[in-house]
Amino acid sequence: MEGGVPLPVHTVKWKLRLSEQVGPDGTIADEAVERLVKAVAAAGATARRWHAAGPLAFATAVVRGAPNRHEVLQRVASGTGIRMCTLPGETEAELTFLAARRWLGWKAGPLALLDIGGGSLEVAFGRGRLPDFAASLPLGANRLTREYLGLQDPPGPGELKELRRRIRHELRDVASRIRWERPRTAAVTSRTFQQLARLCGAAPGRFGPFVDRELACRDLRAAVHALAGLPAVERAQLPGISAPRAAQSLAGAVVGHTALKLMGLPRAVVCPWAIREGVLLRYAEDGADWWADATGGTDTAPAPAAPLRIATPTP
Repeated sequence: MEGGVPLPVHTVKWKLRLSEQVGPDGTIADEAVERLVKAVAAAGATARRWHAAGPLAFATAVVRGAPNRHEVLQRVASGTGIRMCTLPGETEAELTFLAARRWLGWKAGPLALLDIGGGSLEVAFGRGRLPDFAASLPLGANRLTREYLGLQDPPGPGELKELRRRIRHELRDVASRIRWERPRTAAVTSRTFQQLARLCGAAPGRFGPFVDRELACRDLRAAVHALAGLPAVERAQLPGISAPRAAQSLAGAVVGHTALKLMGLPRAVVCPWAIREGVLLRYAEDGADWWADATGGTDTAPAPAAPLRIATPTP
C-alpha cells in the first residue's frame, strides 16, 4: 500500500560473526574472509532472483578496523563482482539515526540514538531527519569481551572494574554532549540491545515489530549483575540471550548501562530499525548519487539491474 510502513518483501541472512573470527590485532582470518565472499555472492544471486538492484554492499567496524581490510575488500570484489565499501563510523551513526527517526516519527522530538555493535558503539543526536551530532566509539560488545573479559568465565570484579573505567573514559565527551542537548526521547537499536531488553522484561520478538518495547537504565543495571554472576553457557539459558551472543552479552550490558547512566537517560525505546533500514531509506530518499558519495566514488555503487523497490504493505 502506497504510503504505508516499508516492510521487507523477502529477507535472508547469513550469520558470519566476523567479530569472533579476528586475531589479537584485529586481522580477519582467511576462513572468515572466505565465508564473507560466499555470503556476498549469495546476496548477489538473491538480488538477481528477485529482480532487484545489485546489493548495497558495505562493511562495518570489524572490517573497517582490520589491518587486512584492503585484502578483504579485494577478495570480495574478485570473488563476487560486487564492490564492498567500508562506511565511516559517523556515517553508520547517521544512517541508524535516520532509521530510528523514521520509525519513531517527529513525535519523538529531540532524539538520542545508541547502537551497540560487535566492534563499535554508535551515538547520535538530532532534532531533524539527520543528526546534528554523530560519533563512533571503540566500545563494541565483542571487542570489549576480547580485551577485558577473556581471562575468567565468569569474569572477576577486577576485570569488570577495568572495563567500566575504559567505557567511562571513552564516553566522557560524548555523554556530556548528550546531557547538554537534553533529548526528549532516547532510542536504542541493534541485536545486543534487543536481547538485553528481552532479558529485562520486554516482549519477545515473535510478537512483531509494532509492540512497544522499552529498556530502563535501572533494569539494565540489574541485568549486569545477573550476567556477571554466570558463565557464558548459563547466560544462554536466560530470556532473550542467544547462545552465540552469550559471551559478549555482559560487555554489551555494561556498555549500555554505563552509557544511559552517563548521558542522564533513565530509559530508552527499543527501535527495530537500524543501519540496514537507514541505508535503504537514505538511498530511496536521496538517490544513487548519495550512495556514490557516501562510499567514495561511483565504482562502489550497485549495478543498476533494476530500480530499488520498497514494498509498503499495510502493517
